[in-house]
Amino acid sequence: MLIQFVTAAGVLAVLTMVPGPDMAVVTKRAVASGWQDGLRAVGGITAGLLVWGVLAVAGLAAVLSASAAAYTVVKLAGAVYLLFLGVQALLQSRRGRSQAPAAAVAQPRGNPWRTGLVSNVLNPKIAVFYTGLLPALAPTGLSPHTGMALLVLVHTLLTSVWLGGYVLLLSKARAFFEKPAVRRGMDRVTGVVLIGFGLEVATTQP
Repeated sequence: MLIQFVTAAGVLAVLTMVPGPDMAVVTKRAVASGWQDGLRAVGGITAGLLVWGVLAVAGLAAVLSASAAAYTVVKLAGAVYLLFLGVQALLQSRRGRSQAPAAAVAQPRGNPWRTGLVSNVLNPKIAVFYTGLLPALAPTGLSPHTGMALLVLVHTLLTSVWLGGYVLLLSKARAFFEKPAVRRGMDRVTGVVLIGFGLEVATTQP
């Protein structure tokens, strides 16, 4: 059982480190508002994982995974939200270009914790991941529900540590990122990345 658990944790660690919408959201908040807001966004993201984890253990996420209509609704809602965040970042970069340098450091709108939570709750890929992969990774020495719940907690912890460390790393270089030209560039990059992820989510199949 221990070997199975270590293997599962390794797989989850690799998947956690793959860049995705979560990292783009965290980058935007940490660079624009500082490490505190960055960590709040990480908190929202991990709360979203726990929401999906509870649904997966309860079997409700499997219903979403198996229902094409339900999957499409959540998929499109998530895609629209990512597109909204991306367009917002691009508009912010344009506003920053037309403002004086002292005012160019515009703060992003919205509660960072809520932004992280919504971006994850509206990500149907997590539902498919939790219902499709976690049961296969769960240690056989435990009941299916216990094994999946344990792996959800591990995934949440790995995500918190990985993204939290990333936020603190960004904070060390915040003086560089606060330069107006760099800020505009970062807004454009994260805007394009978020729009790209939104389009990917919109076109993905269950």
